[in-house]
Order: sequence, then C-alpha cells, then structure tokens
Amino acid sequence: MSTNSIFLKEMGITEWTSRDASPEHVQAMLGTQISDDQVGGAAPTSPVVTEAQERHALGIWWFFGNKPQGDAEVLFLNTIRALGLTPQEWSWKNPADKFNPELLPQDGTPIVALAFGGAATQKLSGERDALPELRETVLAVNADGAEDLPLIATFELSQLLSRPKDKALFWQDLLLAKSVLQNI
Repeated sequence: MSTNSIFLKEMGITEWTSRDASPEHVQAMLGTQISDDQVGGAAPTSPVVTEAQERHALGIWWFFGNKPQGDAEVLFLNTIRALGLTPQEWSWKNPADKFNPELLPQDGTPIVALAFGGAATQKLSGERDALPELRETVLAVNADGAEDLPLIATFELSQLLSRPKDKALFWQDLLLAKSVLQNI
C-alpha cells in the first residue's frame, strides 16, 4: 500500500477518482489553445470516468468579467475543476452584453452568476458600492427577465494572482455561490 493510500484511508476516503481533464477537454472548455508545456504534454493516466457524464447537473454557473488569459486562465480552469463542473454546467459571459431572457433554461435548472471584479458587479447589479461592500452578499442581476437570478461578487482573477492572500476570500465567495445554487 502506497503512502498516499494510507493517508487517504486515514481520511476516510476509500476510492480516489481523478477529475483531471484531457488536454483536448481543457481546450474545449475555453475555446483557446493551451500549449503542451501548460498541460504537461502527457496523456491522462486514468481513463475518463463515464459516471461524470451520467450525473445530472445541480445548476448552471455563469461567470462574468474579462476573459482570463495566461496564469489567470490556469487559475480559472483549476477553479472549474475544483468545483467539479462539466463544460455543460458553466459558461463565460461578457457583462457588457445585453441580457437575453431566452438564454435562461426552460427546464427550470437553477443558475448562479459570479461577477469577477467591481466593475462587472456594478454593471450587472446596478449597485454603486465598491467591491468590498458588495462581496459576501447575494445580489440580483439588474436586467429584464433576470431579477431572480442571484449574483455573487468576487475578485478579478488577475488580482488573485497578485494578492494570493485573497484566494481564501475568493473560495468563500465560491462556497456562497454554491450554497445559493443548492438552495434555489
């Protein structure tokens, strides 16, 4: 038994399933090219689990803000992976785009919106307060047909890279969004 297996057993984890995506899967998620040195160039060591494809979505995440690039993109993809989201469960949106109520799922699937940065949050919510006052609060999207759509404000990804101590607060924002999504 390996050292990792012993530690996992002590934590009560009997089976470990990797959520790492294949390089093709990661490229499809943001529609961008990722170089082999970022992905590691190696093929995935474990087969893709079909169980993940069969599970039902608990909700949809909409991310608003400047589309991440470079290290911010890596941080964002790691966040998606940590949340356990499939490509069908999230999408990236521009806060400047006019909201289309027809984008809301017709089957009643709950949606939570996460705004990266004060400017995106202010644009979507209509609030004038600074980001520190808007965080840790469930806001509403200020658009026709989206008044019931919860909005969570958080830091810009580039700020998280320059101020790593804010990552703990970012994680709290993600947990708030997840809690809101589960209670819709």
